[in-house]
Amino acid sequence: QVQLVESGGGLVQAGGSLRLSCAASGSIFSTNVMGWYRQAPGKQRELVAHIFGDGTTLYVDSVQGRFTISRDSAKYTVYLQMNSLKPEDTALYYCGAIVTGRQYWGQGTQVTVSS
Repeated sequence: QVQLVESGGGLVQAGGSLRLSCAASGSIFSTNVMGWYRQAPGKQRELVAHIFGDGTTLYVDSVQGRFTISRDSAKYTVYLQMNSLKPEDTALYYCGAIVTGRQYWGQGTQVTVSS
C-alpha cells in the first residue's frame, strides 16, 4: 500500500507562484515514478509533470518553462514549483505514483488562479 498526501494549494493572482508538496509513505521507493496531474471542472485529468527514479523529468507543453518538478528522495516527497501562474492553471492537482505497475493517487489539492 502507498499513501500520498498533497499540500500547498490555494488562491493566487495571475503571475504568482505556488509550491505543491506530496508526501509519500508505505511501500514506495525513490526509484518509483511520481508525478503531478490536474483536473479542471468538466475536463479530464491530465498529466502535468513526471519525475523518474533517475531524476529525468517530463512536462506537458502548457507548463514547460513555468513549472518545475523535483523530489527529495530521503523524505519521499515530491514538489511542484509553479511560477507565472495563469487562470487556465486552475484545477484540482493530484499527486500520483506508479508502484509495481499500479497507479496510486492522493486526495488532491485545489489551485485557483484569479485574473
